[in-house]
Amino acid sequence: MRIFLIEDDEIYAEFIKKALGQNSEYQISTFTTAEDALKEINGKLPDVLIIDYKLPGMSGIDLYEKIKDLIKDSNKVIMLSALDDGNMVLSFIQKGVRDYVIKDENVIESLESILSGKEDDYYLFD
Repeated sequence: MRIFLIEDDEIYAEFIKKALGQNSEYQISTFTTAEDALKEINGKLPDVLIIDYKLPGMSGIDLYEKIKDLIKDSNKVIMLSALDDGNMVLSFIQKGVRDYVIKDENVIESLESILSGKEDDYYLFD
């Protein structure tokens, strides 16, 4: 499973990459900006995109808008944010983002649930 992690906090990105990387099925590439990830995507999405909402330059939701037409049912797009804001989550849903994870002490558990297809057992909307 090819995973692109777009997170501008390099220490946090490394933490997520190490934790998820314990699963040998995951091939994780990290990017610090949406622009860098977009260049790498170049019309071909990875299986999963984990995108921080607040990025320097282009925001995570702007990146989502740019790649939305490429997303198929087999792709997962997970929006990450440190903010637990209901209005923001609602705006993500309205734009088509189905998975949203708050950067808290359960972030790895939440991501693993989504990646393994068990988000319905957890707490997320679909």
